[in-house]
Amino acid sequence: MSIIVHHLNNSRSQRVLWLCEELGLDYEIRHYQRDPMTNLAPPELKAVHPLGKSPLLEIDGRVIEESGAIVQILCERYGNGQWLPESGSDHAVRHLELMHFAEGSAMTPVLLQLYTSRLGEAAAPLQPRIAEQLAAHFAYMEQILRPSGHFVGDDWTGADVMMSFPAEVGVMQGAGAKFPKLAAFVASIHARPAWQRAREKGGAYFST
Repeated sequence: MSIIVHHLNNSRSQRVLWLCEELGLDYEIRHYQRDPMTNLAPPELKAVHPLGKSPLLEIDGRVIEESGAIVQILCERYGNGQWLPESGSDHAVRHLELMHFAEGSAMTPVLLQLYTSRLGEAAAPLQPRIAEQLAAHFAYMEQILRPSGHFVGDDWTGADVMMSFPAEVGVMQGAGAKFPKLAAFVASIHARPAWQRAREKGGAYFST
């Protein structure tokens, strides 16, 4: 079996490396570096997938796109039943919701903020709405974090992996003081040996 993670530095693919380390997988990392001027992915990624985006997971030559699908497949195939809730349970429904929330609702204002930051004053009319949506999503994440420190149940799941990136964005932007549970969630991830190994292998990452 061959597993390859096509990894772009300073990107959402860092959480895929983290999950691979948690699962104890024997995998290869193929590194791609952002353009230092544009911060965009290099054209070499388009040789792997037409959109030229990362992360991409390659298992025995089959290229799998989209972070949520990658995390789901890794948990299903290699998680030994420990990274997904019991099928048919309410936790499974919640898990599915958050797997989509992490890349859908949560990332929309994050990306809008990133893109409009390059427009200067031209983006001013959009900034209040973007800021309101960022605050609303971080507040929601703070609200739904369980006493265990996880988003679903009381142990690590794929939803925690997916939610790690928007949570890191919030903490990086200074929201940790207002949302202490979110800050503690990020700190607990960064303290894990598997995350630290992934960080060392993955290279530069904005949250550290």
